[in-house]
Amino acid sequence: MALGVEMITFDTCDPDRLAGWWADAVGGTLIPVVPGGFVIVALASGQRLGFQQVDDPTPGKNRVHLDLGAEPGVDLETQVGRLLELGAVETARHSFGEDFSWVVFADPDGNAFCLSAGS
Repeated sequence: MALGVEMITFDTCDPDRLAGWWADAVGGTLIPVVPGGFVIVALASGQRLGFQQVDDPTPGKNRVHLDLGAEPGVDLETQVGRLLELGAVETARHSFGEDFSWVVFADPDGNAFCLSAGS
């Protein structure tokens, strides 16, 4: 029996706020399963992000994070600017040679995620 990834879930003190932010960032649809307790962001690709209320999110470095890709033909810096305007914080830039580079951000709760040019 094969398993499939159903959802990537974030712990947060305010699932409505953080889910709304991610829905704006990735163009998803909000599904308030339990408003204030558990909210899903459904993506056009069929993937889902979950946001669950916890009293105290685990501190420290994320061991799992999202990697976003800008659509082919869309300027990476334009997308960087859009995420910053939404309230993301740029934390680093990295590259592997000249062929692959990415920008590291933190969302409004401090969760790390990355953005690279789409392939």
